[in-house]
Amino acid sequence: MITVHNIHKSYGAKAILSGVSAQFPSQCVTSLIGPNGAGKTTLLMMIARLLEPTQGDILIEGCSISDIHMGKYAKRVATLRQHPDFNLRLTVDELVAFGRFPYSHGALTDEDHRIINESIAFLSLEPLRQSYLDELSGGQRQMAFLAMTIAQQTDYLLLDEPLNNLDIRHAVQIMRALRRLCDEQGRTIILVVHDINFAANYSDHIVAMKNGAVHYTGTVPEVVTEARLQDLYGLSFDITHSEYSCLCNYFNPSGEMK
Repeated sequence: MITVHNIHKSYGAKAILSGVSAQFPSQCVTSLIGPNGAGKTTLLMMIARLLEPTQGDILIEGCSISDIHMGKYAKRVATLRQHPDFNLRLTVDELVAFGRFPYSHGALTDEDHRIINESIAFLSLEPLRQSYLDELSGGQRQMAFLAMTIAQQTDYLLLDEPLNNLDIRHAVQIMRALRRLCDEQGRTIILVVHDINFAANYSDHIVAMKNGAVHYTGTVPEVVTEARLQDLYGLSFDITHSEYSCLCNYFNPSGEMK
C-alpha cells in the first residue's frame, strides 16, 4: 500500500496541494480523477519521486520513500509520464529494453530478454517490435511505452493520463491491459484519468481531487454517484448500471437541454 500523509506543495506563494492524505491499496487499480488544476499529476509525480513535497510524507508499505535508495525504488515503482522524454530514434524492442535498466544497466541478460519478450507479447506488440517509434501511431507508441513500464517488473505502476489523445480502441486496450496486470500479476496500478467512464468501469478505488485537496476517496460505488460527481465537476450526471458496467452521462442528463 502507498500512503500519502498531509502532503503540501507550493511554488512561492501559490499552493498546488494542501494537506493531501490518501491511501492507494495494494493489488488494486486506483484512478485519480478530478477537474484540471486539481493537483492529480503533481501528487502522482511526488509518489514517483520526480517532485519533492514542500511538507508531508509518502510511505510505501510503511516505509518513507525518502529513505529508499533510488536504485531500489526503481525496482519497486515504475512511472509512465504523460509526455515521455525520448528523443532517440528507437525501435519498440529497444525501447522496451530500457525497462530493464534498473537491473542490468544496459548489459542485458537472458532473463532480461525473456521479460522483454513477455512484456511485448502481453500487449500483442510482436508485429511492431522492429518498427521505429516515429513510424507508429499515437496509440501504438503509447502501448510501446506501457510495455517498457511493464518490463520494469515493479509491484507499483504509476501512469499520468495514459489515455490522452488516444482513440477509443487503443484506450480500451490500455485499460484492459492495466486491469489484467492487476488481476493476473498482482500489480498495483495508480493512474490519472479524465474519462470518468473508464475510471468507473476499470478501477477498484477512486481518489477524487479538487482545488489541491482530496475531495472524495473510496471504492467506485462510494465515489461514483450522481451527487458526488456533480459536486466534483460542477455538471449534472445520470448514472445507469448494467450487469457488467455503468455509464456516467454528463452530455444531456435527464434531457436537461430540451
